[in-house]
Amino acid sequence: MRREYWILIVVWLLAAGLVFLIPKNRLRLAVSAFVFTQAITWIFGSLVVEYGLITYPVRLFHVANRSSFTYEFFVYPIVAGLYNVFYPYSFSLFIRILYTSAYCTVLTIPEVFIEKYTDLIEYQHWTWYWTWTSLFLTFMLTRGFCLWFFNGIMKEME
Repeated sequence: MRREYWILIVVWLLAAGLVFLIPKNRLRLAVSAFVFTQAITWIFGSLVVEYGLITYPVRLFHVANRSSFTYEFFVYPIVAGLYNVFYPYSFSLFIRILYTSAYCTVLTIPEVFIEKYTDLIEYQHWTWYWTWTSLFLTFMLTRGFCLWFFNGIMKEME
């Protein structure tokens, strides 16, 4: 088995393990963020691949989808769920921006190494700062959706 498939197995196991960090009383929030993030990444991920900005030479479901199923439909949505569950809503704007930036950085750094040393992702007309920026924007969109969706009960859930 190729090294890339072993990496995918490890990533799936780690991401599945993250689910156990979600408190039961915030599960609805995490699931809502998960599903909304899947919708966003399906659209944006497909556009990025169709315009040839990124390619995924080794991926799951290579016949059905040219984007990374693992990242866009599983890993990133789980992380977005955790992001929303533990969002520091009562802290200052600076802390909230720092919190979002930390999540973006933690996701971008491994992607840079994966792009450089494996065939899981190849930047064609893309760079790490586009990844970081797109993550920041999608985290904000997901947070905005959750605030809207749970209109008024967010503070009770947090």
